Amino acid sequence: MSPVAAAPVDDVLDALFLPLEEGALRLPANARVLFLRARDGFRLREMAKPGWRCEQSFKPFAEALARSRLSVDAQIDDERFDLVLVLPPRQREEARATFARAVQLAAPGGVVLACVPNAEGSKSAQADLAALAMQGGHLSKHKCRVFWTAPLDGTHDAERIAQWLELDTPRRNAAGYWSRPGLFAWDRIDAASALLARHLPGDLTGHVADLGMGYGYLASEVIARCPGVTALDGFEAEQRALVCAHQNLAEAQAGAGRHVAVTLHWHDVTAGLPGRYDAIVSNPPFHQGRADQPELGRAFIAAAAHALKPDGQLWLVANRHLPYEATLAAHFAEVRTVADEGGFKVITARGVRA
Repeated sequence: MSPVAAAPVDDVLDALFLPLEEGALRLPANARVLFLRARDGFRLREMAKPGWRCEQSFKPFAEALARSRLSVDAQIDDERFDLVLVLPPRQREEARATFARAVQLAAPGGVVLACVPNAEGSKSAQADLAALAMQGGHLSKHKCRVFWTAPLDGTHDAERIAQWLELDTPRRNAAGYWSRPGLFAWDRIDAASALLARHLPGDLTGHVADLGMGYGYLASEVIARCPGVTALDGFEAEQRALVCAHQNLAEAQAGAGRHVAVTLHWHDVTAGLPGRYDAIVSNPPFHQGRADQPELGRAFIAAAAHALKPDGQLWLVANRHLPYEATLAAHFAEVRTVADEGGFKVITARGVRA
């Protein structure tokens, strides 16, 4: 068995467990514990007991939890728990649906415990949880607010819980694509992706991959615009997006009047790709929080270069300021900017360097 990597320091995780450390909350012996939106960190490794379960739909975080030998699944609905821990997402509709699931998954007498940084709307998040179930208390640490419900005794707001659970149901966005809150550009077509779609050549053929496909807009455009494409693999780190992508790609095939062999992968692209492709399209992510992380885009470019066939081509779009050119030049013999408008650049590259 491989050794466990050093645990990252995480102030939000540290604050989350404050009520348990200070005795404001006490767990029964052999308590059943579920951690929604769990992420690896020193405090979790220190606190977790055998039998604790983690739910995480973002592949890199799920894999980090698994490497720490914690039980992790993309979604858990098969048990009720004495304590449900929550690190709610930033998008409010998605966060409300997460709180509703937390209350639903708590056993009678169970407690929901959450933590949010003050700068990310901690008071609003506390008010949302309080709208579902009676408040139990709150504490502060590391510029975070940790708050919890009173033991759930059946008096929680079942009607509101049902309404908030519906917030996470896939729906059509303003552009007609199936999506859901919390996905990238979930309620619209992202302007950068739309720019790339407009410049995609119609003569792409064979087996194509979309890296970081989200709800499937770019992949749908490949099917619509490139009749020579016979197979398409979509790679996405957020498992919640795949249901939407499946629906959108099925509709794209119906609209094009032809079958494309589509395979969707819940996958961290930065870890490399399992296949070989004639072409790759991508609008790479460049942050997992508020700060730019251009190393993510550079890792996508490297993964694409290693997965392309010798005569394959990469088509990507990025914010104009992101420094990808050196990475592209290191991996490809020919790099060309096809468009530069609206703060975005469309780049194509071919001639993979050995």
